[in-house]
Amino acid sequence: MRTLITTAFVSLDGVVEAPGGEPGYRNSGWTFQDIEFDPAAYELKGREQDEAAAMMMGRVSYEAFAPVWPGMTTEFPRYNAMPKYVVSTTLRDEDLVSNWGEITILRSLDDVAALKDTEGGPIIVHGSAALNRALADADLVDRYHLLLFPVLLGAGKRLFSDTDKGKQNLKVVESETYGNGIQKLVYDVVR
Repeated sequence: MRTLITTAFVSLDGVVEAPGGEPGYRNSGWTFQDIEFDPAAYELKGREQDEAAAMMMGRVSYEAFAPVWPGMTTEFPRYNAMPKYVVSTTLRDEDLVSNWGEITILRSLDDVAALKDTEGGPIIVHGSAALNRALADADLVDRYHLLLFPVLLGAGKRLFSDTDKGKQNLKVVESETYGNGIQKLVYDVVR
């Protein structure tokens, strides 16, 4: 069985929308604004790329990443080489880029569950707020890699849904606080 890992930059109030400067959100690029850069705080991001065997995203994140990431050969060499899975009911095979390696469209959460039941290394989910909420609600997430930023953003897409469901316990695997206020929080989902 494969491990499904959600990775996210998240504000203290749970917002994950547009951390890198994507258009259309009033706080776009919030991870870079007014927070001193500390390379140690981002060590987890490099480690994720080395440890993941595949990458998963929703359609919206795919459409944002696909035109950019294939050209980022220095920043994302392993991500660019590994298999990618896009969870979408509307994306078509002809919509996929041809310069980003193997890309497979999964049509449902059942397809994600079936993929998790195969042999192979960890699958890391990037961006994809709506997909992450659906995966968590379906109990498909095994681990969270969070970089928690010391900001309150108010409105915006959230990492966790407000679905009325039973309590989900998490086990702290790693945690660290950096001089710029960012916290690394790594949790395993307890089943």
